[in-house]
Amino acid sequence: MPPSPLSRRHFLGRCGRCALGGLAAGGALVAGDEAWAAVGNVSNVEARYWHVAQGKEVQCDLCPRGCRIKPGERGFCGVRENVNGKYVTRVYGKPCVKGQDPMEKGPFYHYLPKTTTFALGTAGCNLDCLYCQSAEFAQARPEQTDNLNLPPASLAEQVAKYGIPTITFTFSEPLQCAEYVMDTAREAHQRGVRVLYHSAGYAQPGPFRELCHAVDAINIDLKGFTEDFYRANTGGQLAPVLESLKTAAGSGKHLEVTNLVVPGYNDDLNTVARMCVWIRDNLGAETPVHFSRFFPKYKLLSVPATPITTLEKVRKTAYDNGLRFAYIGNVDEHPGASTYCPQCNQKLIRRVGYRDIANVGLNLNTGTCTRCGCKIPGVWQ
Repeated sequence: MPPSPLSRRHFLGRCGRCALGGLAAGGALVAGDEAWAAVGNVSNVEARYWHVAQGKEVQCDLCPRGCRIKPGERGFCGVRENVNGKYVTRVYGKPCVKGQDPMEKGPFYHYLPKTTTFALGTAGCNLDCLYCQSAEFAQARPEQTDNLNLPPASLAEQVAKYGIPTITFTFSEPLQCAEYVMDTAREAHQRGVRVLYHSAGYAQPGPFRELCHAVDAINIDLKGFTEDFYRANTGGQLAPVLESLKTAAGSGKHLEVTNLVVPGYNDDLNTVARMCVWIRDNLGAETPVHFSRFFPKYKLLSVPATPITTLEKVRKTAYDNGLRFAYIGNVDEHPGASTYCPQCNQKLIRRVGYRDIANVGLNLNTGTCTRCGCKIPGVWQ
């Protein structure tokens, strides 16, 4: 379910300034010698994935837009800037939203269930989805958000200190802070912390391949399954996202897929069936797929929330077309959020919302169903 309404200022301020509650008495994530969140607190770190186009004009090589940027200007994402012929990132180590989240909120259902992850995101996005669920900061420039100083080593050190097993880059599009993600992953791995990455997958193949190899698990939003849908509703293209999905699947890292079901926009069951067949044939039938409930946001305020019956039909379509793990998400209580054995249908992990989660039929040591022994794909411990 969507969070309780907050003003943009209250929301960003609360996320930026809060201590990491529930970990240790008085324990805050941000070290004492680091600045608290401040509007206009941006970085000036040279970016990767660009080249000189002509004179002092640069071309970004990070996403399919291939923005050519003159000095003093930025790319579409609003966070990478040409400074006198050098391309810099304004969000390196500058998250504007963070929190201690259940892993299932990711959504990651086949990765360390019932654990806590430290989730964070920065300003900016290279898409402009009409129904953006994080428009307060994803559609903002970093000068407009309250940003922490939280460089990779400090982030990894403090997450490890408080015993959190994972860091998840999410909320907005973490491709825009690719350097931050990869450097954090290196620092985190040295301290026994894993890094997860939730992305829209609208990326160039080279950078995305490097990101996949740097992190431990990936969730990619497959927003629809036609080029017309992507062009009209996200400002992007479908083909690069499909390539990113195949890259993620081929990386050997854990992969899950999310599809936010928007009434009247991407809920046609014939199209959903084609999408599920593509996932089955290109990513594997055992890839967990989350069909999440839409709530009115951003530019689609007049569109109603997704009916539960629509989500149930979509989930049935996924099973009818060969997927073995299809989930209903963003619904408080629904049996479609639990994990079932695809061989004997025993309930393996019971989920009621994000907090009431219990292992009721999975051997975590072997990753198998306790009734029939079927191997369940995932990272369970």
